[in-house]
Amino acid sequence: MLDFDRFTYLTFDCYGTLIDWERGILAALRPVLDRHGITISDDAALELYGELESAAERGPYLPYRDLLSVVMEGFGERLGFTPTDDERVALASSVGDWPPFSDTVDALQSLAKRFQLVILSNIDDDLFALSARHLGVAFAAVVTAQQVGAYKPNPRNFRALLDWLDTAPDRVLHVAQSLFHDIAPANALGLTTVWVNRRHDRPGSGATPPATARPDWEVPDLRTLAQQAGATPAPQR
Repeated sequence: MLDFDRFTYLTFDCYGTLIDWERGILAALRPVLDRHGITISDDAALELYGELESAAERGPYLPYRDLLSVVMEGFGERLGFTPTDDERVALASSVGDWPPFSDTVDALQSLAKRFQLVILSNIDDDLFALSARHLGVAFAAVVTAQQVGAYKPNPRNFRALLDWLDTAPDRVLHVAQSLFHDIAPANALGLTTVWVNRRHDRPGSGATPPATARPDWEVPDLRTLAQQAGATPAPQR
């Protein structure tokens, strides 16, 4: 069990941890694939998304809005279709509609009573602003890939986070769903980590590439984290 009293900041990945991005991704992808007669399972589509997105993030920096167009083009190349101009921007246009997980808002509001909450996300500032409307709390800081000019798991993102907070790493608890994007690089910089294993009841790693990083603590959802931190959230709506 973690000693939560030693933490001042809870830093969060957003997409996949707070926002149900797999649901949002599929809602944007399915109409495109259906129009082109592409048959693929949800799990296979999400795994291909994770492969294409991580490959694009390893290249020269692109705004996330543009990177999502590259991902859609990659779907076309892999599955044998050419996306239209409207289809190329379908993923980026949908980000503001991606929903939070059912436990996110209550848990964040409870945790905010005890900790300062911070976002560290692979996103553009304007796209996160659309998602922030769904989250129900004010964050002490928001550090985006756009601000850093790089994408997690690049350690630059975590160094930028620590520079902004100007605090000792042992005062920071990083909370994330992705072992690949978050837990592994955070561990390497000496941050304490909590893995929110959103896919604990499903096989595979979904839209995030698999990784073998070991978090300091694992929970199935944010409600469990809030309870263990002594900030019991209100009943779920």
